[in-house]
Amino acid sequence: MGAGILGLAVARRLTQLGAQVTVLDKEDRVAAHQTGHNSGVAHAGLYYQPGSLKARLCRRGIGLLEKFCAEHELPYDECGKLVVARTEAELRPLREIQRRATENGVPDLRWLSAAELREIEPHATGVAALHSPRTAIVDFPAVTQALAAEVVAAGGSVRLGFEVVRIVRAGSEVVVASSQEALTFDLLVVCAGLQSDRVARLAGDTDGPAIVPFRGEYYRLVPSRTSLVRGLIYPVPDPRYPFLGVHFTRRVDGGVDIGPNAVLALAREGYRRRDLHPRDLWETLSWPGFRPLARQHWRTGLKEMYGSVSKHAFVAAARSFVPELTVADVVPAPAGVRAQAVDRDGSLVDDFRIGRVGPIVTVRNAPSPAATSSLAIAEYIADQVLTN
Repeated sequence: MGAGILGLAVARRLTQLGAQVTVLDKEDRVAAHQTGHNSGVAHAGLYYQPGSLKARLCRRGIGLLEKFCAEHELPYDECGKLVVARTEAELRPLREIQRRATENGVPDLRWLSAAELREIEPHATGVAALHSPRTAIVDFPAVTQALAAEVVAAGGSVRLGFEVVRIVRAGSEVVVASSQEALTFDLLVVCAGLQSDRVARLAGDTDGPAIVPFRGEYYRLVPSRTSLVRGLIYPVPDPRYPFLGVHFTRRVDGGVDIGPNAVLALAREGYRRRDLHPRDLWETLSWPGFRPLARQHWRTGLKEMYGSVSKHAFVAAARSFVPELTVADVVPAPAGVRAQAVDRDGSLVDDFRIGRVGPIVTVRNAPSPAATSSLAIAEYIADQVLTN
């Protein structure tokens, strides 16, 4: 279930291992949600706790992704990333990122002085930076379409417009039903993204975490100002959050996006501020983990909301990296929604979380770098499915 990059990567891997696979998705196209609204960055593995699933599968995944893009003649541009310390106080956490990245095996890392930073990004400023030249940008929707084509070419099927309303375990089989049709399978892998907790509950995986949606809003440099940024410019992230903060991202089409922030979304597929879905909002507010989450992080939430409603505040945050940036240099860009998993105690789930209930595998948390890691996650899940 799920025709995003992760669901189709899993389907492709299973067809390679000889399985007959059907992919189900409620939308009329692949990559309709998180895959089609992300920043397009292929992460090299800088931030993640060494030994975690994120760290291991990201490093494996970026190599597989690069090879896949080459085989299918898809864009893969190693434009490089700078993680910039703007003040002396950020040097210690930047050194910690360097330590993690080195332990994770990220290649060709360099610590840069302020002068060396400007050699890479002439319009950027900071007291120091960590440079990852192997960080790349790709077209994830195009990758997803290529994965779907491989699944179909291998004899599998991709059933779009199939909204699952019921999942029943019948002995060693699984019945998956829409409002009009029921299908029977030996195994089910749930890669439902923004709906992952709901579908997991349908499948009998009733434990947490729950999905709390956060909308990430972007601005885009006007074409005449894209020369301000050559590659990727990121802040030193706050270790309390899985979000990386406002940053500059060059796209494979030559554009440059700025963002995202992280604002509580009022709908799971709420890409506009005015989007409100009462059921989605009620499930967010009634989840036991939401109140402790809100109590602990309300100040940060207010700051993110201010950046959402004030273009000047948003640009001011970005200007701390690129001082020449002005409000006139940016226009609104499409937003995305992150499926952030939250445990019952209010903690933000950081690592990938994959469960199993009999013949059903449930991906309960797969945030960034899931797109980068998708082919490696597919290997990991396929091994679980076929060996247990």
